Amino acid sequence: MRITRLERSVWELEPEGDMRVPGRLYASEDMLEQIQHDPALRQLSNVAHLPGVFLRCMAMPDIHYGYGFPIGGVAATTMDEGVISPGGVGYDINCGVRMIRTCLKAQDIQGILPRLMDFLFFSVPSGIGSKGDIRLDRNQLLKVLEEGIDWAVKEGYAWDEDPIFTEDMGRMEGADTATVSERALDRGREQLGTLGSGNHFLEIQRVDNVFDAKTAECLGIELDQIVLMIHSGSRGFGYQVCDDALKSMRSRKEVLKLPDKQLCCAPHGSNEGKRYWSSMACAANYGWVNRQILTYRVRKAFEEFFKEPSHALGLYLVYDVAHNIAKRETHIVQGQSYTLCVHRKGATRAFGPGRQELPDAYRPLGQPVLIPGSMGSASYLLLGTMLAMEETFGSTAHGAGRRLSRKAAMDACRGRSIPKEMQSLGVFVRAQGKQTLAEEIPEAYKDVDGIVDVLEQCGLSRRIARMMPLGCVKG
Repeated sequence: MRITRLERSVWELEPEGDMRVPGRLYASEDMLEQIQHDPALRQLSNVAHLPGVFLRCMAMPDIHYGYGFPIGGVAATTMDEGVISPGGVGYDINCGVRMIRTCLKAQDIQGILPRLMDFLFFSVPSGIGSKGDIRLDRNQLLKVLEEGIDWAVKEGYAWDEDPIFTEDMGRMEGADTATVSERALDRGREQLGTLGSGNHFLEIQRVDNVFDAKTAECLGIELDQIVLMIHSGSRGFGYQVCDDALKSMRSRKEVLKLPDKQLCCAPHGSNEGKRYWSSMACAANYGWVNRQILTYRVRKAFEEFFKEPSHALGLYLVYDVAHNIAKRETHIVQGQSYTLCVHRKGATRAFGPGRQELPDAYRPLGQPVLIPGSMGSASYLLLGTMLAMEETFGSTAHGAGRRLSRKAAMDACRGRSIPKEMQSLGVFVRAQGKQTLAEEIPEAYKDVDGIVDVLEQCGLSRRIARMMPLGCVKG
């Protein structure tokens, strides 16, 4: 692959062979050195072979190897000639992050943080196959899939303003439960309000740096404030939706010839394409409701622990972003309007100021972007920009991105006590098992500060605040 430097941290993969468009990579020189040895770069090149891929395919600085698309990959396809690819969304459909502010300051939890972490750990179901105490019958689950967070509001799991500060108001149009398999329904029935395993987390953080005080104030954020971040997705339900779609697309009579079978896809207008879109929308709605019920559990836990109502504690939603999803969006490219299907796989929507999709309070600012680090490093609150609209269809990175595989991480921490190491850093961790902590050691992830530096250098997002972890619940 031939890579050309366009700007300081912007690189282009020149089209070769049957690539329909160039690839674009956002990375520093040091990052590029590592990325060039990662098969994810070849995956970016492979994405450029998709029928109807538009303008360019892109990789964010957190790029690493994934299924089909690289994680950190973005590609838009046209609605008439283009395709939709489950690999461009991922198995954990609508995996995403939400940030909740509080009116607490760091001094308010000094000395009680270990007890608070214990309380949260027992209040929030987590881990592989974890089940919540919400038992839905079939009809109730179908309503979740169709209505998204609107269902949670009606059932008392959400405040009226929560949908406003959730991407797409927490409800994706086009959800059709008839396209969802019984196996997916079975897997989703008992997992609402659960954290899951792997890199999913519930974290208590302290705002340790504010880069734009005026904008931070508009978002309800200030220095030394306690905030929470929740990272989870559509659990086994979304996994099954993806798996079902891949099997369906592979069995099509007109299977498209592509350099990687993991790029399995179907035209938007085909039966398989329509079916995946409708089932993906169901999984997206499930993901938003899952994070909403996790928020409900956290609010209830804080109420019980602090003996105050959650409204009085200021547990308001700042924003909720999705980072494994495909969206139909309108974008202006070279002065012309296009309706495109934008795949964001391990990438976050980062719309600039003025977009109608944003809540009124944030429309003049741009969309909040949440970039979590590892359980031992900073996380960031950023805003989307107009340049991102021009360059990346309003997209940016989704986190630090893995540097080590899970096996390599486990090998690296043999004989170590990760809880003790984390506590020495001032972070109290709680997890269902030692393996999860071993897989999630801080050195398994890229430098989140470097990721955010690149995003700002390239104008794809701008920093508003930085948060440091104080306590983390892992599956």
